[in-house]
Amino acid sequence: MNQIPLSLYVHMPWCVRKCPYCDFNSHQLKSAAPDGAYIDALLADLEAQLPYLEGRTVATVFFGGGTPSLFAPAQFKRFLTAVAARVPLAKDAEITLEANPGTVERGRFEGYAEAGINRVSLGAQSFDARALKALGRIHNVEDTQRAVEELKRAGLLNFNLDLMYALPEQTEEEARRDIETAIAMSPAHISYYQLTLEVGTVFHSRPPQLPDEDSAWAMQLRGQELLEKAGFEQYEISAYARPGARCRHNLNYWQFGDYLGVGAGAHGKITRDGRIVRTLRPKQPGEYSKAQREGSKGEEAPVAEAELPFEFMLNALRLNEGFSVEVFELTTGLPISAVNEALRDARKRGLLQFKGSTWRPTALGRRFLNDLQAGFLA
Repeated sequence: MNQIPLSLYVHMPWCVRKCPYCDFNSHQLKSAAPDGAYIDALLADLEAQLPYLEGRTVATVFFGGGTPSLFAPAQFKRFLTAVAARVPLAKDAEITLEANPGTVERGRFEGYAEAGINRVSLGAQSFDARALKALGRIHNVEDTQRAVEELKRAGLLNFNLDLMYALPEQTEEEARRDIETAIAMSPAHISYYQLTLEVGTVFHSRPPQLPDEDSAWAMQLRGQELLEKAGFEQYEISAYARPGARCRHNLNYWQFGDYLGVGAGAHGKITRDGRIVRTLRPKQPGEYSKAQREGSKGEEAPVAEAELPFEFMLNALRLNEGFSVEVFELTTGLPISAVNEALRDARKRGLLQFKGSTWRPTALGRRFLNDLQAGFLA
């Protein structure tokens, strides 16, 4: 039996409006709300990939986007009921929904909880009205506050707040206030990451005025200090959790576990018969749905053995705790000796440290993560 952990990622690609910094596969919604036809396509996609799942249990489910909270609770209940009928779901499966504070109507979180959602990631991004406007967000500060109150009323206490820093014209004081406001809302988890100008986005072609590197670094350090003081443990480059509240789905990515991807533009990574296969679905929702009706499997490509060390390190080295030799060998199928030279070099440069059977980035390695990861390129 395959011992590598398995997750299910479900991509729901529609947004009310595309944010200028976003490079995810998202499409502006042109109708009142997504309908059940897309759920039909998701289930057909899942059905086609069932051979990959033989004898395996799904430990986590993640509804990402886009803006999944544009879909009604009944659509999630229908999908999750159908999944459970086809695939063994762990009894304690973590089931996460990404939500935009501006698209959550009163009472919806109760419906999501009833449908089986037990964790929510709320895209707050900032608690400053000017910053939200600069980011092109459709919600305001009050929307986020109301959404958090709704989450708590629904009993969804395991929720994450997404927060960005180094925003257009943001001061260090404004970044500090954002962190303090987020902490005061008592989330179980906070994702705190720097705004970057990704290729293909509006911000990349028309860059806004961003804080300089020194200011951005000061914002990061101050944010980390405040989060640690409030009881949030940093376990990954941009992830901070209260005890017991680490995101298990994302941990599976970072530990190079397997995940099935369904939905428009969804990626997957599956280990089968000693091979690691990457899967990709068509990006356009219409094209994707048509492909599922016609029984198309989408793109599948094996990962070359020479590329596996870098693929693994691209994920695992994001974790403060690094990785064990056992996990490397289990998930890549390679002996640790395949990367001994690169490990020794990184250790010599002060980027990695080794203790017991675990390799982990040093503080220097975390700061210069790209350099550390590049040492494992084929």
